[in-house]
Amino acid sequence: LTGQVPSGFLGRRRGHLHELPDQLATLASLTKWAARIDSPQDAPARVAEAFRRLLSGRPGPVALEMCWDVMAQAGPVTLPPHGASAPALEPAPAPHPAAITAAARMLAQASRPMIMVGGGAQHAAAEVLALADLLDAPVTAFRSGRGIVAEDHPLGVSAAAAHRLWADTDVLIGIGSRLELQYMRWGGMMRAIEQPEPPPHLIRIDIDPEEFNRLRPHAGILADAAEGTHVLTQAVLRRRRKIPGARARIAQAKRAAAEEIARVQPHVAYLAAIRAVLPRDGFFVEELCQAGFTSYFAFPVYEPRTYVTPGFQGTLGFGYPTALGVKVAHPERAVVSISGDGGFLFGASELATAAQERIGVVAIVFNNGAYGNVQRDQQERFGGRVIGARLTNPDFVKLAESFGVAGYRVDSPAALKPVLERALADDVPALIEVPVEASSEVSPWDFIHPAPRTPAPPRRK
Repeated sequence: LTGQVPSGFLGRRRGHLHELPDQLATLASLTKWAARIDSPQDAPARVAEAFRRLLSGRPGPVALEMCWDVMAQAGPVTLPPHGASAPALEPAPAPHPAAITAAARMLAQASRPMIMVGGGAQHAAAEVLALADLLDAPVTAFRSGRGIVAEDHPLGVSAAAAHRLWADTDVLIGIGSRLELQYMRWGGMMRAIEQPEPPPHLIRIDIDPEEFNRLRPHAGILADAAEGTHVLTQAVLRRRRKIPGARARIAQAKRAAAEEIARVQPHVAYLAAIRAVLPRDGFFVEELCQAGFTSYFAFPVYEPRTYVTPGFQGTLGFGYPTALGVKVAHPERAVVSISGDGGFLFGASELATAAQERIGVVAIVFNNGAYGNVQRDQQERFGGRVIGARLTNPDFVKLAESFGVAGYRVDSPAALKPVLERALADDVPALIEVPVEASSEVSPWDFIHPAPRTPAPPRRK
């Protein structure tokens, strides 16, 4: 909901307060749908339509604007009756039988399928697990789909473990996912793919028909993630044969990946300390920092929607303000925010909000005195010429305490664990500063943009 210049100034570009050349067009480019309320009488219908658009099909943000003078107007309006049902949503498309048959045939012949889930499958955890169990298929996610299948389940695998299995995958099933991991991160961020060359064959289940134009599958099922996955499972049930050794192969990939990523220190150890303390249903809110990048593959997630991420926009400063909102929505559950020093300072003023409203988020600030990625790139790619990457920071503990927020400082994963336990138990606003020497940080990027793996040699019969 946003204001707009007075009606008489629309389109005149006179430089009225906060004026944009075409604010409605700008909002429309950023949201799923945008409209203007031109009179009090328009408001109920426009608001109802906004919620219908927001919730129908692929959920997404919508926008309404209103001019100053319209906001000040009064007039008779017809409101929906108290307790009236929500506006009728557009029905989800039913899975097309031909698409289901094509996908089921691929899976009947597959020996090493993989499932990739995204944010669009967060409500489909049971259906995804049923399909994975039938196929003995590993289930992975990059950011938004994490926790749909718990990573301590035999079929739940991190991105690092999934990459070890990728070279031998013969069918990939993408459910509510843009498939950024496989076709950008693993395939090259500069290489745009219209339709992948098999193997693996690509099956997609998505409610957004545009997704099938952005990355064309070999079998595309236009449907809600839960319904589409359920119908596909029923179709595969009649065709599928069990593949011996599938779960042992997945378990081996998980063990090997855990050994390999252990070198990304100190952040793997710090993340392990957080995971040991945070309850299974606790929220972990990440953002862009070395620990945040490492968490993509080294922080196990056990339940849907508990790994909160800025996603592909990579928004520096997202973490702490977002964590406050998460805690307000779920006051009974633990919420931990991790940030770097640079990212935290984007929203450090929200310490005042946390103190004023007593929002019990624990902020962990990893302080390496720099924008770590920028500094590393400048040192490695530009002859060590560093500009704008090193930071002059406040004392974060004193900063927190000046707002009335509990402040702590720890210098090791072993020290972090009891302090985090205490902070979560107190359930009051808290900040834990973790000083990290930038030169000690092992880059996580080998596991975010890994080198291609060659397929394993054929097994002898």
